[in-house]
Amino acid sequence: MTTDTRTDAAPRRRRHLMDPAHPVRPVDDHALTNVQRWVMSTLAVFTIAHLAAGLVVAALEVPESATTARVGLNVIAGAFGVLAVAAGRAIHRRSPLSPWLLVGLLPTAVGLGLAFG
Repeated sequence: MTTDTRTDAAPRRRRHLMDPAHPVRPVDDHALTNVQRWVMSTLAVFTIAHLAAGLVVAALEVPESATTARVGLNVIAGAFGVLAVAAGRAIHRRSPLSPWLLVGLLPTAVGLGLAFG
């Protein structure tokens, strides 16, 4: 007389299925976090920089008689440029206040040069 021990035991877990009783070992995610940080900062900086560039283009489309509007749009573009640099630094957990913020004023300088040059 042979007894089958498998009928009394728990069914064997298939390896391709997720099992809450046997979680997957944690992965060292330092490299993954670093990549995510770079992707996020790149997306944020380029998105805000495109907004600043759009404001410079809008300033060029304003009639020449409205110089206040041209200057105002270029100053707002520079503010968004500074915001883009600060956001990129903040995502990398660096102090947003640094000399790199001067790079954010580049849209203002370029826009004013194009508008009045």
